Amino acid sequence: MSTGQTVLLGAIAGFTIFLGLPAGRMRSESIRLKTFLTGISAGILVFLFFDILSNATDVLEKSIDAVREHHHGWGHLTAVAAMYAGGIAIGLMGLLYVSRMWRNRRMPASLGPGAMAVAEAEAKRAKEHELLHLGMSIAIGIGLHNFSEGLAIGQAAHAHEVSLALLLVIGFGLHNATEGFGIVGPLAAGNIRASWGWLGIAGLIGGGPTFLGTLLGTTVTSDLVFVGFLALAAGAILYVIAELFAAGRRLSWDWMLWGILAGFLIGLATDMVLVGAGV
Repeated sequence: MSTGQTVLLGAIAGFTIFLGLPAGRMRSESIRLKTFLTGISAGILVFLFFDILSNATDVLEKSIDAVREHHHGWGHLTAVAAMYAGGIAIGLMGLLYVSRMWRNRRMPASLGPGAMAVAEAEAKRAKEHELLHLGMSIAIGIGLHNFSEGLAIGQAAHAHEVSLALLLVIGFGLHNATEGFGIVGPLAAGNIRASWGWLGIAGLIGGGPTFLGTLLGTTVTSDLVFVGFLALAAGAILYVIAELFAAGRRLSWDWMLWGILAGFLIGLATDMVLVGAGV
């Protein structure tokens, strides 16, 4: 398989994320449906969080095993552990402080006749901006995760394991199709109809890194890069999960939990394609 073919397949795997994004254009007045949609988004992200940590921890455990068996490699183990812990910390706390800075921006106060109507309009715009910001935060976390998936595709092709590379493309492509809804779930729940331009940018941020990771993976093999991006993604996704759980509890905790269950099972089912194929 040539480098061009590998990169093309990586791009296809990443851009299936666009299949779920049009859900960001839907609206509903049902509180139960809104909460359920929020739960599905959270459930998909919960599955991704555990899947990401599993892959990152596997590299860390292999580094520990190498030190135990060969009594050397402490430097590599220290570097992997630092990338693991540091990546989660930066992904989690970075989004916290960026979001706090965004929320602390104050809109100018409205005075005079009609101030109440203006204040309500401003509150509505603030809610819309907050949900769009949350959706883009999800896209960033998923994008970091998808970069590591692209690395796996590129590295498999670089090692001339063509069948493995193809299976990864198919599995990641199916999996990424569900991630698109993970991005726009909070928007649909909040009755925010995202513009096509916003959806396009979110898709590029969430799916584009698969292409970039595949391109890098065809030439570079690095445990540190792999673990670093997985850890950043885990931290970012953990922050977003906390935000979605808080929103769901305010709406309807029962329907939120049903949505989480459904989303988790959807993520699990798509991931089982890889397991069933023996990857």
